[in-house]
Amino acid sequence: MIDQAETVILIHGLWMNGLVLLPHQRWLRAQGFAVRRFSYPSWRGGLADNVRLLSSFINETPGSVIHLVAHSMGGLVALKMLSQVPDARIRRVVLLGTPYAGCHCGITLAAQPVLNVLVGRTFEDWFSLPRPALHPAVEIGVIAGIRPIGFGRLIPGLARPNDGLVAVDETRIAAAKDSIALNVSHSGMLVSRACAGKITNFLRTGSFIHA
Repeated sequence: MIDQAETVILIHGLWMNGLVLLPHQRWLRAQGFAVRRFSYPSWRGGLADNVRLLSSFINETPGSVIHLVAHSMGGLVALKMLSQVPDARIRRVVLLGTPYAGCHCGITLAAQPVLNVLVGRTFEDWFSLPRPALHPAVEIGVIAGIRPIGFGRLIPGLARPNDGLVAVDETRIAAAKDSIALNVSHSGMLVSRACAGKITNFLRTGSFIHA
């Protein structure tokens, strides 16, 4: 039975839309959560614009408790929103491969005259600003990947371990309540049942099962 009082909002990353999170939507619904997918202009939209869109989406979401699950750059949008005046119903956030602490691949591309357009405005806005303060009432869980399959293999200097695009060290957040590394790639997180299980653990208890 789906608990309409407890809702999960799924947030995609760069160059994607909400459809890529359909597997996680199905898995979380099977675990009893109400689930909504948030889509936004990840490439052409600026960070402030996308934060406003997310805030509006959350305001329109029913339920007494809201959790966020964000992949990659979607986590940056979520964290920036949480640093402002977040909805008081937001309780827990799970980040999947979110480059909070840095992004060697993205910064390398942004420095290239032709390739810099690939990273988009939200990415550039995030790394041009100080890291935002995080709301202390919201529990954050971080999932990093250690399967190095992805575009990042073409960019020299990506630290190990990594998920093929984002290094584990780039996902670290000192204020996170818990973190875990899984044998998945950056894009593989979108279809990983292992990730789905860890997400469910954290949303229910505020911690991951590390067995």
